[in-house]
Amino acid sequence: MDHLLTTLPSGVTVVTEPMSSVRSVTLGAWITAGSRDETEAQAGCAHFLEHLLFKGTARRSARQIAEELDAVGGEMNAFTSKEMTCFYARVLDRDLPLAFDVLADMLVDARNAPQDVESERQVVLSEIDIHLDSPDDLAHTDLAETVLQQHPLALEVLGSFDSITRLDRETIHRFYLDHYRPENLVIAAAGNVDHDHLVALTDELLGDLGRPGGARPDRHPPQRFGEHAVSIRERPTEQAHVVMGVPGIAQDDDDRWAMRVLNTALGGGMSSRLFQEIREERGLAYTAYSHASYYTDTGLFEAYVGTAPGKLDEVLQVLRSELDRVADDLTTDEVERAKGALKGATVLSLEDTGSRMVRIGRQVAGGSPIVTVDEALRRIAEVDLTEVRRVASRVLGRPWDLAIVGAFAPDEADRFSHVVD
Repeated sequence: MDHLLTTLPSGVTVVTEPMSSVRSVTLGAWITAGSRDETEAQAGCAHFLEHLLFKGTARRSARQIAEELDAVGGEMNAFTSKEMTCFYARVLDRDLPLAFDVLADMLVDARNAPQDVESERQVVLSEIDIHLDSPDDLAHTDLAETVLQQHPLALEVLGSFDSITRLDRETIHRFYLDHYRPENLVIAAAGNVDHDHLVALTDELLGDLGRPGGARPDRHPPQRFGEHAVSIRERPTEQAHVVMGVPGIAQDDDDRWAMRVLNTALGGGMSSRLFQEIREERGLAYTAYSHASYYTDTGLFEAYVGTAPGKLDEVLQVLRSELDRVADDLTTDEVERAKGALKGATVLSLEDTGSRMVRIGRQVAGGSPIVTVDEALRRIAEVDLTEVRRVASRVLGRPWDLAIVGAFAPDEADRFSHVVD
């Protein structure tokens, strides 16, 4: 077994992947709270809170948090997604207790002080400005809102300018108290770490976080999706950024292995269909790819192209053609090449402690059984052409939606409706 797992009486889960050949450890604290767990009044709260935890605790200032890790050559950071928030630190193995003490202090006793809320508000608003200045990112945001409709998964993780401006300290701190509870916390570590020692540290430093008796977020899958919808966001950009999308599959769906192969063959690399046909053969774009997102109870599949505005109609015609025919004429050679790429990427991505920590932490925090590397490689190897074509029919045969960001007016949506019909 390449991992060990213990759930403490408090409800905190500890998972480790020992790597005796290294001298470092990456430690992660995973909270099962993301943007999908926010109410309308809390939009952007999970990400805002990620920032605030670095601003200080009852025992440490923001400067002290930074200095303690810097003093031992460690690094510390965090990220927020639609379904979870992760704080992590990478240190020498001997400094694991120090890193854990700092992380535990942030999780248990963050100040979330009013003055810190105000100063960090400007930082988060700057992030939103960056997002708004990135038309390709905006296209994906608009596509998610178009496909997932009013479901919380459609929300932008950063929130909006209006929602972040409205958030107050009480709302943010209440989100912290409600979600940063032992039942929602997974401690994951990979590297030169002793599992029993980490379990003992978890019990000592975290206990029940002083907030026992909570529950995991109550989540519900989308009840409806967009169908044949076109979204246009007008921006004076040099390129037209287009994303076509459909509902995908959930993280534990048995078809996810074939879906990964399909995504790789269709738009996952330089030899993929979209890259070869749109860029190499026709020279219509610099960037063309596909992407599959897997959530607890649903998913999203997207195909993106950035092209010159004058080439948009041709690009959309080619893109839709490729998406429509892959279920019928994908070849064994393409499937085998995609499987090889996936297996190689799986192994290469696990050459450092950070990626291994993320792998096990994300699975446990997401409520999924851990799939070992060997098991993942076996499942990929077992995928065949028939299975990939079946999944292509299942997913890509759904009604498409389209999001465009560029120098086009919203009232031009009818011009592109034929692409998603």
